[in-house]
Amino acid sequence: MTTAATPLSEAELNELQDLLDTLPAPLEPLDVTMLDGYLCGVLLQPQAVPQAQWFRHVVDVDGRAAPATAPLDRLRALVERRHAELDRAIAGRQWFDPWVYELDEDAMPSETVMPWVAGFATAMELFPALMRLDAQALLEPLATLYMHLDPEDLEDADDLLEEIESLEPPQDLAEAVEGLVRSTLLLADVSRPRAAPPAARKPGRRPPPRRH
Repeated sequence: MTTAATPLSEAELNELQDLLDTLPAPLEPLDVTMLDGYLCGVLLQPQAVPQAQWFRHVVDVDGRAAPATAPLDRLRALVERRHAELDRAIAGRQWFDPWVYELDEDAMPSETVMPWVAGFATAMELFPALMRLDAQALLEPLATLYMHLDPEDLEDADDLLEEIESLEPPQDLAEAVEGLVRSTLLLADVSRPRAAPPAARKPGRRPPPRRH
């Protein structure tokens, strides 16, 4: 394992959120859950997105520049490590633990994973090359992700809405998180195909996300 791909510790993850929180208005930085989905969306593009292009939207969703006093060096270092960790997992079609955290006992699975999916959708809006690929191959994994969003946000996506209606919603958070990972890896098969893939298999079930 290279240093760049070393997973962030709990303390470093909290530090990352604190750094994002310190960015002053009118900047609108991503939070760590949205950031995680956003990074997956960036990494699923068929051509690598330069860091300078994707990082500016971590600091501010609209890409506005941070003041010179902002702690961008440390922020960038932490984000780059998560980017490298996810890149390795996606390239190897390996399970990864999305940064998704339970809200409360009464929260529905879709409520909990919605910020992650919103971050992913943000990447799709900013970097749409993935969405221009094989529409049929993209349909099922995208529907599994976008089923957690408000249907009004998908008003011009009739095929996607129809596919979403055919899916059963996840019964619990563990199933919803599994859907995030499985869909990410299926999308990678379309946008980042491997030269000599092993026998096709679906990612196995994994333990539920950490509770906080």
